Amino acid sequence: MLWGISAALGRAVFTGRLPLGRAALAPIEPLILSQTRATFSLLVLVCLLVGAKGWQRIKLPARDLAQCLLLGMLGVAVSNYFYYVAIQRTNVATAIIVQYTAPVWVLLYVVARRQQKLSLQRIAAVALAVIGIALVINLLGRRSTLRLDAYGLGAALLASFSFAFYNVAGHRILARYDRWRVLVWTLAAASVFWLVVNPPWKIASAHYAPTQWIFLFIFSMISVLGAFSLYFLGLQHLEPTRAIIASCLEPVFSILLAALLLGEVLRPIQTLGIIFVLAAIVIVQRPDVSTADASLVIEPME
Repeated sequence: MLWGISAALGRAVFTGRLPLGRAALAPIEPLILSQTRATFSLLVLVCLLVGAKGWQRIKLPARDLAQCLLLGMLGVAVSNYFYYVAIQRTNVATAIIVQYTAPVWVLLYVVARRQQKLSLQRIAAVALAVIGIALVINLLGRRSTLRLDAYGLGAALLASFSFAFYNVAGHRILARYDRWRVLVWTLAAASVFWLVVNPPWKIASAHYAPTQWIFLFIFSMISVLGAFSLYFLGLQHLEPTRAIIASCLEPVFSILLAALLLGEVLRPIQTLGIIFVLAAIVIVQRPDVSTADASLVIEPME
């Protein structure tokens, strides 16, 4: 839900429709929104964890540290970056539907690695989730906004693979360490990535107003420190297929909140899509006797 709130806030601030007193907050580029949410969250988290218990609170062995850095760079940061590239080259609808094919890749991966058996229950849940997302963004409607651009579609597909990667890799590392320790190093890797993409002097040249910086900080606390800590908590206890299908609620909440807060119209076809996504989550969370979760190998454990 927090990611859905973040998406609605992001949509409002991208278009200059976020109210601020008598005026609206000046539009903020998606790039700086992505960068600051990782960096601000990292600074706050380090202060809280290190200040309370010292550096031992976030210390990791070299091998596990490398895994966290890969998770942050190739998972969180790359997924976010290529998602916005896809939006720029195509549009939101195309980017979302391609990125949310990630449950398919996760299911294929865990089946190929023999961590789970392929079951009708999981196939049905993944199919319902993907179809539901397509309906939520009105991809199949008469006025579908699907735009085909080879570079944009490639970026969206990379975002999908990256999203799937951090669900699988995140589950493994979270089986051995608490989510706060993992989240610190994941955010550190993402912050370094964004510093390379958008160096500090470029940020300074944009001359953002104090109110914009306040919004960016609040947005960071909601979209990363809050949302990712809860999602990582879910990854500790759920196998990747279940967790990533549950994440399909993000565009659902985004559409609902946009309708409530921004006055956007919720069409009947989108309501059907929401029902499909909810059905997928219910189906995948039900016990499957033929392929019990014991088939997933989990090592001892954001």
